[in-house]
Amino acid sequence: MSYVPHTDADRREMLAAIGVRSVEELFAVVPESVRFPELKLPEPLSEAEVLEELRALSDSNADLDHLACFLGAGAYRHYIPSVVQHVIGRSEFYTAYTPYQPEISQGTLQTIFEYQSMICGLTGMDVSNASHYDGATAMAEAVIMAISVGRGKRRKAVVAPAVHPQYREVVRTYTQGMGVQVVGDEDLTADIGRLAERIDGDTACVIVQVPDFFGGLDSPETLSALADATHRAGALFVVSVDPISLGLLKPPAAYGADIVVGEGQALGLPPSFGGPYLGFFACREEYVRRMAGRLVGETVDAQGRRGYVLTLATREQHIRRERATSNICTNEALCALAASVYLAALGPRGLRQVAELCYHRSHYAAKRIAQVPGFAVLGDRPFFKEFVVRCPIPVEEINAELMEWDILGGYDLGRDYPHLAGHMLLCVTELNTRAQIDDLVMALRIIGEGGGE
Repeated sequence: MSYVPHTDADRREMLAAIGVRSVEELFAVVPESVRFPELKLPEPLSEAEVLEELRALSDSNADLDHLACFLGAGAYRHYIPSVVQHVIGRSEFYTAYTPYQPEISQGTLQTIFEYQSMICGLTGMDVSNASHYDGATAMAEAVIMAISVGRGKRRKAVVAPAVHPQYREVVRTYTQGMGVQVVGDEDLTADIGRLAERIDGDTACVIVQVPDFFGGLDSPETLSALADATHRAGALFVVSVDPISLGLLKPPAAYGADIVVGEGQALGLPPSFGGPYLGFFACREEYVRRMAGRLVGETVDAQGRRGYVLTLATREQHIRRERATSNICTNEALCALAASVYLAALGPRGLRQVAELCYHRSHYAAKRIAQVPGFAVLGDRPFFKEFVVRCPIPVEEINAELMEWDILGGYDLGRDYPHLAGHMLLCVTELNTRAQIDDLVMALRIIGEGGGE
């Protein structure tokens, strides 16, 4: 949109409306001594000189293009094919407005439809919406949807203790004032099957995370048993999943999920200091009318030609607010497009290869770190790409030392779990080479021996 300055007539009208005769009179209350301060600016520079200075400032940043990153905990660094940025940078996508008018929005609507189809293909579910703000938002919307499916008579959400702590906080924030009880076994070492003991007639949903926040994996048989217990009580089984892991693991639909949510950042989006991201949301077809967010459907026009439209939109807040399923109707369409391009570029085989690389390289790292004196890899469960390491000195000190090695260390679990102070959550993806892992092991060995001082 072009910038159009106010005309003199515009200014006179505005001044008259507020009861002053001139701009000078408007700012008369500002002391004259500070009204027009002298700006001691340096001499002007040419464009080339400005760019050189900006590059120098940029090079002083510690970014992931110059550091070996082993930090995960919900935001991950994966390889992004160059075609992703090329497509989402096109003006027809980059500046597209909400596709209310299908006759002029077929391109945008089709990309959203393709995204929904791919999410359904990944998760094994029947329908998907056009995404939420992030994975935590999607989980909170799943709780609200489960309450809606139960017609408000069930007000309890049973959440596994190893669900991301920030997701748990968002669920509580979203549902405050709704009379919702969020419960779960707080013993992080407890078997996930113990959640079944918390299920009763007031339970609207049971929520698990696969892999969990600590990287651990529960067997499909264990998850299926918990899903069965959930369904016997008349509740919904909600699974939050890392989409990259679905290149290797069974889809949640295979072990009884009713709603599948998760963070889609790993699908073609950089960590970007925490956003923008996208939360994917998929469910069984029988619950589609209770699902929040946009849904694009495929249809045919009067001539029988294929077309795309926003469907079931009458329940959303931008049409009939009093009957909305959620206070949120906006989606992260550009981020969803990035996920679509990423998945299309990799294909099923490519996604499986990425998942396998994450799995094997993380296990190589865990094996090497377990051999470092003073450090111990915790847990006897299988894991995907993250694992917990007990450290001999505070994690904060270790991470500060690792920066001297150009290594971004793991997540300090003591920030969320006081009893896990001195424990680090490390993440290894396909971008972590064997050489980087070996450098990490060497650095930990030296730091643990006091050689990092």
